[in-house]
Amino acid sequence: MMDDRATFVLGIAGSPRRGGNSERLLDACLAGVEERGASTGKLAVADFDIVPCTGCGACARTGACVIADDMPALLERLDTASAIVVASPVYFASVPAGLKAFYDRLQPYWSRRYVLGEAVTRYRPGAILLAAAGGDPYGHECAETTTRSAFASVGVRFTEKLVVVGPDARGDIEGYPDSCVEARAIGSSIADATEDP
Repeated sequence: MMDDRATFVLGIAGSPRRGGNSERLLDACLAGVEERGASTGKLAVADFDIVPCTGCGACARTGACVIADDMPALLERLDTASAIVVASPVYFASVPAGLKAFYDRLQPYWSRRYVLGEAVTRYRPGAILLAAAGGDPYGHECAETTTRSAFASVGVRFTEKLVVVGPDARGDIEGYPDSCVEARAIGSSIADATEDP
C-alpha cells in the first residue's frame, strides 16, 4: 500500500450542477485514491471564472495565456497533480460548456509542446468518468475523445474510464450502485499507477 502523501490526485468535476451524478462518481473515485494512502483535491469548474479561449495566439509566442481570470491558479493545481481524474455528464454527446472552456484554455500546454518545442517531462495517469443519460443517439464517445485530447496536451496518459449510461436527474446514480464501486476501484488503480515510472 502506498504511504507517500506527496502523491496527489486531482479530481476535476465538469458538471455545471454541483453534487450531481458525475460528481458522485468522482467522490467515490477519490475515496478509492485515499484508501491507497494518496492525497486528493477536487476542482469543480462551475465554481470558477473561466473565460473561453479567444484564439488570440499569444500563448504560441510566450507559452502563457494573457486572459486574466481564475485559470492560472487552476493550472498550478493541475501542474502539481500526480494523476488527474475528470468526471462529467454528457451534453449533446460531448462535455458541458464550462469543462470545454477549461480544456480549451489548456492551449498554452499545446503551444509549449508543439510550437515552442518544450519536451513533456512526465506522463501522469488519468481517468475519465462519464454519466450519460442515454437518450442521445450519438452516444458519449465525443466526450471521451475531447477529454483524451486535453489529457495529451498536459502530459496525462489515459489509463481508465467508466461510462454509466442511464442516470439523468440528480440522485439517479443511486440506482446504479455498482458504478460507485467501480469508480472507487478506478481510484485505487490510479493511485497505484502513480508509482509506475
